Amino acid sequence: MNKQINRPVFLSSAFLIIIFSIYGAAFSEQAASSFEGVQSFLVTNFGWFYMGVVAVFFFFIIYLAFSRYGRIKLGPDDSEPEYSYVTWIAMLFSAGIGVGLMFFGVAEPMTHFASPPVGEGRTIEAAEQAMLITYFHWGLQAWATYILVGLALAYFAYRKGLPLTVSSALYPIIGDRIYGVIGNTVNVLAVLATMFGIATSLGLGVMQVNAGLNYLLGLEVSGLVQVLLIAFITAIATGSVVSGLNSGIRKLSQLNAFLAVLMLVFLLFSGPTALLLGSFIQNVGNYLSNMLAMSFHIYAYEPIEWMGSWTLFYWAWWISWSPFVGMFIARVSKGRTIREFVTCVLLMPVSFTFIWLSVFGNSAIFLELKFPEIGIAEAAVKDMPTALFVLLEHLPWTEFVSFIGILLIVIFFVTSSDSGSLVIDIITSNGREGSPIWRRAFWAIFQGVVASVLLLAGGLGALRTASISSAFPFAFVMLFICYGLYRGLKSDKSSV
Repeated sequence: MNKQINRPVFLSSAFLIIIFSIYGAAFSEQAASSFEGVQSFLVTNFGWFYMGVVAVFFFFIIYLAFSRYGRIKLGPDDSEPEYSYVTWIAMLFSAGIGVGLMFFGVAEPMTHFASPPVGEGRTIEAAEQAMLITYFHWGLQAWATYILVGLALAYFAYRKGLPLTVSSALYPIIGDRIYGVIGNTVNVLAVLATMFGIATSLGLGVMQVNAGLNYLLGLEVSGLVQVLLIAFITAIATGSVVSGLNSGIRKLSQLNAFLAVLMLVFLLFSGPTALLLGSFIQNVGNYLSNMLAMSFHIYAYEPIEWMGSWTLFYWAWWISWSPFVGMFIARVSKGRTIREFVTCVLLMPVSFTFIWLSVFGNSAIFLELKFPEIGIAEAAVKDMPTALFVLLEHLPWTEFVSFIGILLIVIFFVTSSDSGSLVIDIITSNGREGSPIWRRAFWAIFQGVVASVLLLAGGLGALRTASISSAFPFAFVMLFICYGLYRGLKSDKSSV
C-alpha cells in the first residue's frame, strides 16, 4: 500500500496502451475499420446509457450541494483552504480553458449552423439552435462529470486519509479490497480513460496547428505532417517533464491564460461588440430554458448519426477527462465545503466557457449571415480545423492573431501533456507524488504515440471513437463512485 509504484496498475496500463499502439500503427486500415465498428455499436446500443449517466451525475452533485452534506469540508473540520478565494477561482478558470475550446469555438457553432440535426441550415433559427447545442455540449453537465470525480478524490483523500486514487471512492463499498484486484482494475480503467481522453485533445490540437500553419505558411495538411508535429511538441512536453521545471510550466500556464483572454477581448472589440454581448445574454437564457429537455433527448423515434458524432462524443469525452480534471480541482480545493466546491466549480468555468463560445461562435455566425460568400460555414463542414483561421482572416491583424492562436494551441498541448502525465503517474503510484522522472516521461511520450496512432487510423472519427470506447467502462465506475461517496457522506459525523 505504501510502495512508490503500484506495479499491477502500472504494468497493466502500460501493456494495454503499448498493445493498442502497436495494433493501430501496424494495421492502421484494419484499426480504422475496427474503430468505426466499435463506435457504431456503442452509439446504436448504448447511446441512452451515456445520456442517462451524465444526467445522474448532474442531479447527484446538485443534491449533495444543497443537502445537509453540503456543509462537510474536504478535509478535517478545522481545515482551512490552502488558496485564497481569488487564486482558487483563477485556477478553476484555467481548468476550463483548453485545446477543445480553440478547436470547437468556431467550428462547432458553424457546423450546426450550416447542417443542423433537424431543420433548415443557414437561417436565423439555425443560428440560435447552433449556439444552444454548443452551450449544451460545453455546459453544466460537462463540469458535473468532473465535479463527481474531483469531489470523491478530495473527500476520501483529505478527509478520510486514503490514497489520492479513483479506487479510494469505493472504500465504503469494498473496504480494503481497494488495494487488491478490484481497486487495481478501477485504477487501470481510470488510466486508460485519461490516456485516451488526453490523446483525443492532443489529436484535435495538432490537427488545428497543421491547419493554421497551412493557412499561414502553406504547410501541407497530412497525417505525416501531423505525426511529425506531435513528435516535436511531445518532445517539448517530455523535456518539461524531465527538467522538472514546475515553476516554468506554471508560468507557461499563466502566459496561456493571458493570451487566451487577450484573444477573447480582441475578438469581442474587433467584431460587433453590442451584438456579441446581446447574443451572450440570449444564449444563456435559451440554454437555461432548454437544458433539462435536451438532457434526455436522444432522438429515439428518429435515430440520427449526428448524436454519435456530437452529443454522445462529448459526454464520453467528459467522462474520459474526469480523472484528469477531477484530480486537478481536488488538489486545489482542500478545506472547501462540498457546497462551495460544487457551486463554484460548476458555475465559474462554465461562465467563462459560455463567454468564449458566444464571442467566437457568434462572431463567425454574424459574419456568415452578413457575408455568406466568405465561407466560414463551408470551411467548418469540409475541414473543421480551418474554421478558426477562416474567421481570423476577416478580422484585423490576421497573421499576428493567427500566430497567437497557434501558439495557444501548442502551449495547451504542452501543459495538458505534462499535467496528464502527472495525473496518470499519481494513479499508478498509490496516490503519491514525487515519483521518478522517467515514469512521467514514459506517459508523456505515449500520449503522443496514442494521438499519432488515432490520427493515422481514422483522424477525427478515430479520436471520437477512442473517447466513446474508453469512457464506456469508466462510466460504470463513476456510478459506483456515486454510491461510495453517498455512503461515505452518510456515515460522516458532520452530516448528522
